[in-house]
Amino acid sequence: MNLDRAVLAFAGVMILISLALAHFVSPLWLWFTAFIGLNLLQASFTGFCPAAIVFRRLGIPAGCAFK
Repeated sequence: MNLDRAVLAFAGVMILISLALAHFVSPLWLWFTAFIGLNLLQASFTGFCPAAIVFRRLGIPAGCAFK
């Protein structure tokens, strides 16, 4: 698994978790879902992704998007 796929998988899991929390706990968790979406959007424009930095430090090899 490369860095790009790890970031996408992490974002997908976080969105599913936040949707489950919104359904079972409180609808206010949808703000977390919106935060994840905004972070993905800004990463597509700027190339800066905090999750990619963490995964890179964990030793996951780089992909083509986050170098």
